[in-house]
Amino acid sequence: MNTELKVNDSSLPLRRDVKLLGQILGEILVSHGGTELLDKVEKIRLMSKTLRIHFDQEIYSQLKHEIADLSSPMRMQVIRAFSMYFHLINIAEQNHRIRRRRQYQLEVDTNQPDSIESAFQSLKENQISENMIQDVINKLSLELVITAHPTEASKRSILEIQQRIAAVLKKLDHPLLTVSERRKLEESLFNEVTILWQTDELRHNKPTVLDEVRNGLYYFDQTLFEVLPEIHREVEDCLEKNYPDNEWDVPNFLRFGSWIGGDRDGNPNVTPEITWETLRKQRKLVIKKYKNVLIDLMKRYSHSTTRVEVSQEIIHNLEEEEDKFLPEDRKWPVKTEVYRRKFAIIIERLKEVGKSDLGYRKSEELLEDLYVIKRSLKNHHPADHELKTIQKLIRQVQLFGFHLATLDIRNHSGEHESAMTEILRKVGIAEDYAQLSEEEKMSILEGILKDPRPLLLLNEDYSQETQQMIQVFQMIRNAQKEFGLRSISVYLVSMTKSPSDLLEVLVLAKEAGIYRLHADGTLESQLNVAPLLETIDDLTAGPKIMETLFQMPVYRNHLKVMNDQQEIMLGYSDGSKDGGTLTANWKLYKAQLEIHEMASKYQIGLKFFHGRGGSLGRGGGPLNKSLLSQPAETIGDGVKITEQGEVLSSRYLLEDIAYRSLEQATSTLILATARVSKEAEPGNLRDELWESVIEEISSAAQKKYHSLVFEDPGFLTYFNEATPLREIGDLNIGSRPMSRKNRGRFEDLRAIPWVFAWTQSRQLLPGWYAAGTGLESFASKSEQNLQQLKQMYEKWPFFRSTIDNLQMALMKADITTAKEYLSLVEDQQIAERIFSNILEEYERTKEILLKITGDKELLDHTPNIKDSVYRRNPYVDPLNFLQVELIKHLRTQDEPSEELLTEVLLTISGISAGLRNTG
Repeated sequence: MNTELKVNDSSLPLRRDVKLLGQILGEILVSHGGTELLDKVEKIRLMSKTLRIHFDQEIYSQLKHEIADLSSPMRMQVIRAFSMYFHLINIAEQNHRIRRRRQYQLEVDTNQPDSIESAFQSLKENQISENMIQDVINKLSLELVITAHPTEASKRSILEIQQRIAAVLKKLDHPLLTVSERRKLEESLFNEVTILWQTDELRHNKPTVLDEVRNGLYYFDQTLFEVLPEIHREVEDCLEKNYPDNEWDVPNFLRFGSWIGGDRDGNPNVTPEITWETLRKQRKLVIKKYKNVLIDLMKRYSHSTTRVEVSQEIIHNLEEEEDKFLPEDRKWPVKTEVYRRKFAIIIERLKEVGKSDLGYRKSEELLEDLYVIKRSLKNHHPADHELKTIQKLIRQVQLFGFHLATLDIRNHSGEHESAMTEILRKVGIAEDYAQLSEEEKMSILEGILKDPRPLLLLNEDYSQETQQMIQVFQMIRNAQKEFGLRSISVYLVSMTKSPSDLLEVLVLAKEAGIYRLHADGTLESQLNVAPLLETIDDLTAGPKIMETLFQMPVYRNHLKVMNDQQEIMLGYSDGSKDGGTLTANWKLYKAQLEIHEMASKYQIGLKFFHGRGGSLGRGGGPLNKSLLSQPAETIGDGVKITEQGEVLSSRYLLEDIAYRSLEQATSTLILATARVSKEAEPGNLRDELWESVIEEISSAAQKKYHSLVFEDPGFLTYFNEATPLREIGDLNIGSRPMSRKNRGRFEDLRAIPWVFAWTQSRQLLPGWYAAGTGLESFASKSEQNLQQLKQMYEKWPFFRSTIDNLQMALMKADITTAKEYLSLVEDQQIAERIFSNILEEYERTKEILLKITGDKELLDHTPNIKDSVYRRNPYVDPLNFLQVELIKHLRTQDEPSEELLTEVLLTISGISAGLRNTG
């Protein structure tokens, strides 16, 4: 395929990779479909590209005719060709990111922006004291939580091929390749692209929860187990380099958790048994990883007591341990190789974890054995040259324990209320708990939590739903015993609307023995209960909900046991769906400020958990920019963020990309935490006037959003018909249903398919709609107001991030292509009216964004991203045209043909790869 590009000179290596991959794809097309297939793809591509440069009605008509004239199997091959191009260009762009990072590393006097090294250089230049830096390091806390939200359209086998292609491209960059070596690599590249072409892109069956668990574990296995300790090591190295006279202590500030296998909200497939099996698989993987490292260390640490003097601590009891833990044939035969003898014991005990009493009971026991080896090594290894291999393993055990990743449990508040209603009716406490007032509910729940006696009737028959709810909490208690307290430490309550929603969870925890009030008044509580504030109304009510709980002695006692720490999750998806992206982002920001201020009054520490999706309509964007967009004073509390769907492969499939993404986040976290420590007063962090301005803008934006989404009677019809919403449900990309309930109501539709469908139709409405009205309504009042917005963009990270994300959404949206989808709407009056509204708002938003940023075009400040979008558009457009044509045929059939449905699903997968966004 012809892939000429107009890009700046710094992208020449990228151009070379894209050209090479394009040529390979062209050869493959000829091989599998003859020159006819290649010519057809090229003809469509060139017409699409010409239309992008200058719209011509005649060429447009020719293109439409060319696409309508396609029939299978040629049509399917054309769809696959354009989709394949995106998989290849995505790999090439990732390789270019790796290349640029290496280039910076080769330049002695230049640090890459947003690197950890650049962060510490900045602190040094600003003369931040070493005491303050240690304080900053102590406050660092970033937990990233992988989720199985159904937005990853690529199969595992496709991802593995992409990984191999990326590895070959990276090798081709080596400057000392011989002609023979280059030829072999190019042949390997051709073979891998051929395999990619010959691999089925679509899943034939909906993945099970355990399939999703395996997919999530893949990232821990491939990259995260190695990268996380390397990020910590980089922080240590930078501190030692810049402040060599100080002894530094770098805590375990960067961790990964998971929802996969624990997220029960709306997913009946996540049973207590599935959650237990998830924990078992996680432990199995982390034990395997430790064993591999230990076997390698055993080979390396061949030190002999005939050459060095090891510590008595390691020799003491060594023979006794060998006799206890090792059969005779597994004892290390060379007595003088003490470290190898010790490693043999450690490996054997690891094999028995969870199987027998010979295994380690908890990871702290393994850590102590590793510390013994490290302390002994210090006796004879040169002091200035630490053996980093053993320290890396110690860091890995500290980070991953025997549980690998903390598994959060999430469920809907309504499920707890239903169970509580039945339980309380059975014991005669309340005939219909669900119908009680909030005050009555809280009074009953508080009384139960103050009473050490159990509530459940052991022999009573409960409904199946209530039985499973009880089993969930029993499973949590057993898991904490079997896999450690860190295996499950947080229980999230979706759709938290009142204090009783959290108290119900504590009562259920009490009945399982997780929350235990002893007769002498002492309390044990081993589960954080975290509200999930999602809708605009819930975000507004959030501060009051939490203050009510903080004022309750019974809840306050629970928090004391939890070290006075409260986790609060903020949902970006439903808030955006409920009130529009600009309003949702402001309400989220405002809720954090108010809850933070209120919690400080009660001396309670907070950790905000940001439920961001991959797409812009669900709070997505670069990880470091996400950190900057929240209130600065909350960063020191600790940050937790979801990493969802396609974000996992784009950030964590390749080790170098994973490192760079986490390095950027760490650098941002260090500088932001230092800034807050230095400018402690909130007034120094932002202007109070800005908050009143954004409040006014948000109000106008929300009104505009509601006028379309909730008040236009034809809107839901337009959404259902002018997007591939119905067809997305047939794309087997998640174990969870598209709606919480099958009632077809807007309120029950999940935010993921809501965003996914708008993205496919190139309208991307959740990512930008109504923001233009809000901003323009304020700016149009006076020139001074416009200048105020410019100042906010320049000086307020939250506002800058908001504006930049709006630009990105508009850039990826394409109104001309979106117009094609109007033909899918039966009532053309509805189609024209709503599309006119969307078009008008699009132009308004674009105009005001350019005024605020001072740019001539969208994303002028990020030319690499802009180039990438331009590079992709001529290839995405044909897929959109084909999608519309195919959906038309599909929806007219009473019994849709399998072949036609497959072609539609292939366009969905291809457009996802092209825009690098799904939901």
